[in-house]
Amino acid sequence: MSIVKERFGTTKCGKAVYAYTISNTKGMAAKIINYGANLVSLFVPDASGHVEDVVLGFDRLEDYYGNESFFGATIGPSANRIAGAAFEIDGKPYHIDVNDGPNNLHSHMEEGYHKRVWNVAEGTDSLTLSLEGGDGEMGFPGNKKITVVFSLSEENELKLHYHVTADADTIVNMTNHTYFNLSGHKADIIEDHMLKLNASRYTPVAAGAIPTGEIAPVAGTPMDFTTMKPIGQDINVDFEQLKLCKGYDHNYVIDNADGTLREAAEAYDPKSGRRMKMFTDLPGVQFYAGNCIGEETGKENTPYGPRKGFCLETQYFPDNIHHANFPQAVFGPGRDYDAVTVYQFL
Repeated sequence: MSIVKERFGTTKCGKAVYAYTISNTKGMAAKIINYGANLVSLFVPDASGHVEDVVLGFDRLEDYYGNESFFGATIGPSANRIAGAAFEIDGKPYHIDVNDGPNNLHSHMEEGYHKRVWNVAEGTDSLTLSLEGGDGEMGFPGNKKITVVFSLSEENELKLHYHVTADADTIVNMTNHTYFNLSGHKADIIEDHMLKLNASRYTPVAAGAIPTGEIAPVAGTPMDFTTMKPIGQDINVDFEQLKLCKGYDHNYVIDNADGTLREAAEAYDPKSGRRMKMFTDLPGVQFYAGNCIGEETGKENTPYGPRKGFCLETQYFPDNIHHANFPQAVFGPGRDYDAVTVYQFL
């Protein structure tokens, strides 16, 4: 195992940003920058040993200043959507950034953790990225201490371990927004990728992709990935949930989630033979098929666009604060936020 540090750029306010590449002896390597705790590259061998970078991202720091699709981003303190950009905790109202129609998406576009410079401590096979968040920052209560540990194993497992403490009850629902294309980030769209989700239920949405509060079965609908099928097989069928989000962009309820690490998803690329399994101890995963990726230039001058990559964003359900039947992502004194997600390549 090795870690190589190199300069990635300098922020507008003069802070140095570095890229850290963790490599194992099996040909796999993960490149992370301390701006936004972004996963910039993930190099993975295919069935014949040929290595490709299988995540979308940028070569230049300046491109991450925008990053409207959140390529590789660590999202916090609250990922996904909160209806009305407002909530209450213990009867006290809080108002957060209105940035997605009338709602809130991913905390804040410019002040969220994906736009912060993180502190870094290097291990032998891991990086510990940390920062602090102040009470009232982005409208969320509580002083917070946040860490995310990226580690790489000899079993080709990229592990993300999140831990947050807060001195007041607050919403903490973090995720990583990496887009995968198992053929390589320069390859065609991902509709022929095969996907299985160990989720027999999902949370339907209304306009604005806000959950209705219902937990519905996937059986008999195009939302069913309990048996592996191509991502594109049903993505364009006449089904209201898919029309609302221009394809898949839904929270799936992981079967038998109990706070322990369990397999939640498996993806397979028939072209390269790469297979990825995803494990998490969280109750949900947002499967996003990249329907709204903007037309832009990514790494190696590669044109990106809709469905160029897919996301498996582990999480508490979106807008859970407004739905008492959802697992609640309120943490504070006596209840730290602690979560693990693992992406394993076979």
